[in-house]
Formats: sequence, C-alpha cells, structure tokens
Amino acid sequence: MEDNLLLQETIQNLKDAGCDSETVEHFMELEETGDTQEQLKLLAVHRKRLLDRVHREEKRINCLDYLVYQIQKSMAAE
Repeated sequence: MEDNLLLQETIQNLKDAGCDSETVEHFMELEETGDTQEQLKLLAVHRKRLLDRVHREEKRINCLDYLVYQIQKSMAAE
C-alpha cells in the first residue's frame, strides 16, 4: 500500500512539474527497471525545456517593460 502511495505521489509530482503523459510513462518504465541514471537524464531534459521557456518569457517581459518605459518617457517630455 505504501509503495502504491509513493508511486501515485511520484506521478502527481511529474504532472505538477508539467511532464506530459509520455514523459510520465517513460519515467515510470525506468522506475520499474531501476534505471535511476536515465530517470535523472529525463528530468534534466524536462528541466532544461522549462528553463528555456522561462527565459523566452522573460525576454518578452523585458520587451514590454522597455515599451512601457518609452511611453512613460515620452509622456514626461510633453
């Protein structure tokens, strides 16, 4: 019973981290075979994807901030 609970918690954690069903399934297959190294690689790849997305969004925010700055600057000059 405790193993089943841990399994469900792991699956939920992967979903909460944004892993798709294919990634969750692959991770659990690796769990069954005890391939911890491959699990870590899989998580690292997903983490990199998430971080890349964060950086893209951060760049977009910076563009918006610059536009707001330019608009406020032109309003102050009036």
